[in-house]
Amino acid sequence: MTSSLPLTFNQAVRGVAEFIEVAIHTILYVRQVYPPDLFIRRKKYDTPVFQSRHPALNEYIAGAVKAITDELALGTVDKAVVVIKDADEKPLERFIFALRNTLQVESYNKDTSVEGAISAASLGQYFRSFLVKLSMIEAQLGQMYLDDLSFAIVLELRDDKAPTATHGKDPPPWIPASRPDTTAEAADSAELHMIRAVDTGIINLSLAVQESEYKLNLEKEVESKGKQKAT
Repeated sequence: MTSSLPLTFNQAVRGVAEFIEVAIHTILYVRQVYPPDLFIRRKKYDTPVFQSRHPALNEYIAGAVKAITDELALGTVDKAVVVIKDADEKPLERFIFALRNTLQVESYNKDTSVEGAISAASLGQYFRSFLVKLSMIEAQLGQMYLDDLSFAIVLELRDDKAPTATHGKDPPPWIPASRPDTTAEAADSAELHMIRAVDTGIINLSLAVQESEYKLNLEKEVESKGKQKAT
């Protein structure tokens, strides 16, 4: 389909899901969850990106994104969250993809261009700006100085619903999230930084990063110790 035409519903779902997958790989690279040599440099949306070369990691990310895609097509997604945790499984940062379907489309119309929606070409330009900002996030958050980091992908649905998308007789491919990983468990003192937002005319997407109270307190302790050594 011509990239200058307005997006169809299915194109918007696939486009947003594909971006989330690229962004997850980028987050793991820029926040140093894994060593840099685990990633390979590629190009997407006319900008350099980094993709994991580890088959098991790629399979986990792809599986999670596929499940997010299925729920996004149903309009049930509220947030998809990448939680970065320390060795004690305590959340340090949450990268929050807030998602909202802005219209309902009948199944027979999901491959028809939606009047007022942006084009595929425009969507790619927006995603490029998301990734450019994401690649510079260390300047805002500081370097991740802890070892033994891990991450999880958490799906938060509207009205606290459980995932419903299935394939055949298989149940939805999700398990209940650890409560501390969810955005609902974030303390009031956590700091939220908006990265970028786009309204496709079909799905609203915004990306923000939240620094947990626990991480901010750790940084204060490190800074305090540094000052004590300097005196």
